Amino acid sequence: MSIEVEGVTKIYGNQKALNNISFKVGKPEIVGFLGPNGAGKSTMMKILTTYLKVNKGQIKVNGYNLDSNSKEVQKSVGYLPEHNPLYLEQYVKEYLTFNAKIYGVSKQRINDVIELTGLTPEAHKKINQLSKGYRQRVGLANALLHDPDVLILDEPTTGLDPNQLVDIRNLIKSIGITKTIFLSTHIMQEVEAMCDRVIIINKGEIVADKKLKDLRDENEQIVIVEFDYRVEDAFLLKLPKVENVINTHDFVYEITFKTSEDMRSYVFDFAHDNQLKILQLNQKNASLESMFRELTNQ
Repeated sequence: MSIEVEGVTKIYGNQKALNNISFKVGKPEIVGFLGPNGAGKSTMMKILTTYLKVNKGQIKVNGYNLDSNSKEVQKSVGYLPEHNPLYLEQYVKEYLTFNAKIYGVSKQRINDVIELTGLTPEAHKKINQLSKGYRQRVGLANALLHDPDVLILDEPTTGLDPNQLVDIRNLIKSIGITKTIFLSTHIMQEVEAMCDRVIIINKGEIVADKKLKDLRDENEQIVIVEFDYRVEDAFLLKLPKVENVINTHDFVYEITFKTSEDMRSYVFDFAHDNQLKILQLNQKNASLESMFRELTNQ
């Protein structure tokens, strides 16, 4: 197992941020750590990266005990914190070179992570010239410099626009083909888009641990689409196998289909035929959302 958490409790003063939680994560696997704000997600992330110590329990990362082999854990983990700490006045390659010296990795590895994270066209720029999406790529590149087996990502898509979201999601999924990725989020769509499995935490306790495939209703799906202007529901109801259409807000629609077939291609073709631009196109797991709301009282 890449991550083994057994009976972990973390206390701040009189408050239990984590209360006797246990879970395991294998390799390769992308696991979403889902919960409302203040549920204990960031605390767990900081513990896994050796930044915080537990009051009770045991943790192993890549077989190394967190207490007795913290240095080995640090060598085998890449971490992207929620507030990505970057030296904004440094150039992208300069920043990565600085960190590469700390890890003792080669110059070739710097070039490799720049290419892997799609930073090649921006590598000559200062970090303060980059968009939020590219700054996240720099953070991911830095986390990957020492080629860790485990990536810990704390809210990796926060604050990104729809195009940046798609890019970062695809990047994380490609990395997850060979590595263990444990990412926290409070956005269910991010779990649906990237993860194989979801662990839900609420008030410091694990309340669910499920494979995404086990939560899907094979005979129903909800597609969320955002167009560049309003579309009458009647037009969307003409799509094949449509059961319901809801205009949730602005130009965003939730379309329910009664089929196991992925209907996003049909929505894409509809937009093309009607000269519409699609700003986002995702599937929504209604079962995941229902379970989350029930277990967290949201």
